[in-house]
Amino acid sequence: MQLFNKDRMWRHHELRPSYDVVIVGAGVHGLAAAYYLGKEHGIRKVALLDKSYLGAGASGRNTAILRSNYRTPEGIPFYNASLRLYEQMSRELQWNVLFSQCGHLTLAHNDSSVTGLRVRAENNQLLGVNSRMIDPEEIGKLVPSLNLSREARYPILAGLHHPPGGIIRHDAVVWGYARACDRMDIEIHPYTEVTGISVQNHKAVHVTTNRGQIAAGAVLNATAGWASTISRMAGVPLPIVTHPLQACVTEPLKPFLNVVIVSASLHVYLSQTDKGELVIGAEIDPYQSYSMKGTLPTLEQMATYTLELFPQLHGVRILRQWAGICDMTPDFAPIMGTSQEVTNFYMDIGWGTYGFKAAPISGKCMAELIATGQTPDLIGPFSPARFAKGQLVGEKAAAAVSH
Repeated sequence: MQLFNKDRMWRHHELRPSYDVVIVGAGVHGLAAAYYLGKEHGIRKVALLDKSYLGAGASGRNTAILRSNYRTPEGIPFYNASLRLYEQMSRELQWNVLFSQCGHLTLAHNDSSVTGLRVRAENNQLLGVNSRMIDPEEIGKLVPSLNLSREARYPILAGLHHPPGGIIRHDAVVWGYARACDRMDIEIHPYTEVTGISVQNHKAVHVTTNRGQIAAGAVLNATAGWASTISRMAGVPLPIVTHPLQACVTEPLKPFLNVVIVSASLHVYLSQTDKGELVIGAEIDPYQSYSMKGTLPTLEQMATYTLELFPQLHGVRILRQWAGICDMTPDFAPIMGTSQEVTNFYMDIGWGTYGFKAAPISGKCMAELIATGQTPDLIGPFSPARFAKGQLVGEKAAAAVSH
């Protein structure tokens, strides 16, 4: 009796001399762009290059929370379109990505936070997103284990409930896209580090890697953490700084939390996995760094504020802690579009802490831009030209906390 399928989900390839499109970064954004290039536009001579294994970067170092309850008129429809694609993904890819739409609850602990959540709720409803304000009584019914005492140091005054939000298995998304790309003969090249990009007459013509040089009809920068490094190789400056973002996981517990909890004032968020572990995250570190190591001060912060919300967890043990690195733009919104300096150099970068939520729609829109030369309306506001024009999006208010 055969218990396991021995067929590889994606194959090993030697680098060809040239490709129609070279995608730097084989995380969820790069994979999604390649998938839609092949599926919707018939462009399959595509190489996905990654300096490590698939999912080694931000695609595997996040807390896998999905939502669309953003604040700006540019962000709300964009992230909502991405959530709709995630809802269809298991059927689309014929691969279970384990998406649990358990709901998303953002807490307010002061009058200013209540006002901010009310604005978000109204904007969400105007743009067709299921999101509404709820009071402590309804919060108590939704999360009976939450500390709703008026004597708490940070009493909970209200919440923004977003039922379509939830959590997903990030590895499954990476594997599902990689499997689908391989079936279209799109090549995935892990452990292939890009070391240079040659530009002639304002076009990227060659990509140099640790496995050799390849010619490219177009180049897409879909990296996280090293977006500015790759863009500098093409002579494209970016207004990006990079910060670590830490998270941790506890020992498994009996199920008690069936919604994602976020507190902007406490800078903490948590959810419970199917295995019973609590996944707890924090705000980005206050310093710029490429470090992916956890630190004790951030762990203490995560534990302290988790106990403000759930005092009964005081004896729970932490199993592991990790960090990802986030490329932050001045307005906390991504950069999607074509470089003004290099006409065939495309960018899907600067995602900060929102990247995983946006992967499907980002890939679909970037594939359309590369294939047709026309910028989809959904990503128009996120053009790299907005910084020079002073047309910033201002998405920071929707972050609540970095997730």
